[in-house]
Amino acid sequence: MQNPDGIWGSQFHTLSMPDRRRGLITTEQALRRLKILGFTIGDEPVRRAVDCMLACLRGERKIDSYWEKGHDWALFTRLMLCTWVREFDTEEPLALDFARRWARVIEGAFAGGGYDFAAYSEAYTAEFNSPIRGGRERDFVDFYHVSLLRGMLTEDTESKFLDYIVNKPEGIYYICDGPVSVPPKEFASRETVRYLSAMELLLGYRLGPGKLRFAADWLRENRDAGGLWDLGPKAADRVHLPLSDSWRRKGSRQADCTYWVGSILARLT
Repeated sequence: MQNPDGIWGSQFHTLSMPDRRRGLITTEQALRRLKILGFTIGDEPVRRAVDCMLACLRGERKIDSYWEKGHDWALFTRLMLCTWVREFDTEEPLALDFARRWARVIEGAFAGGGYDFAAYSEAYTAEFNSPIRGGRERDFVDFYHVSLLRGMLTEDTESKFLDYIVNKPEGIYYICDGPVSVPPKEFASRETVRYLSAMELLLGYRLGPGKLRFAADWLRENRDAGGLWDLGPKAADRVHLPLSDSWRRKGSRQADCTYWVGSILARLT
């Protein structure tokens, strides 16, 4: 489904589930699925996509014609591109430089005892030479900022940043709804799939395991009598799961769920 220029479909942005019935997929959806399945920068589809995104960052082409009003869409597009490049190549200079700029903004926002919006707004304006215009600039607790800033913050700021994210009532935009501090009531559910995705994202931080250790007992308690995890048939969202070719057999579903949940638990303990 990948186009010759390295992207998928005609639109880059949208992290929701692909429209399988119409055979449509965005580049972000494709990259997200490839990342979950273990593809790396060494795999040709990823390499071609990263080369395309770097060409966009250098101003050699546009990723697409999509545009949203009400906020700085050019800056947000750069955020998306740099985030996805760093998902596969953390040391790429263009994306790394942009991550450093956002790190300076977040360092300023948490320079006091906790998050200070006035300090955040001041740091943002100074770094990007533009005032905050809309919601995408105002709220940084989303997939892009959280992914981009892994490994970029001082230990003190990272601790405050993670505390703020974990306890945010709305959760992490594009990833999960509700605070990460409260595990889902129903384990075998799509809600748990999104919750585990949020945990994986935060575990990319040095202090992530310590901040999320409270969830280890919850994960252990939800193993079945055979020591396996099963998120149920509805967990197959075609994004995070399945990992195997098919869930027509219950054993395949259990194996996929156990692999994923077990890998998360191992990083917590």
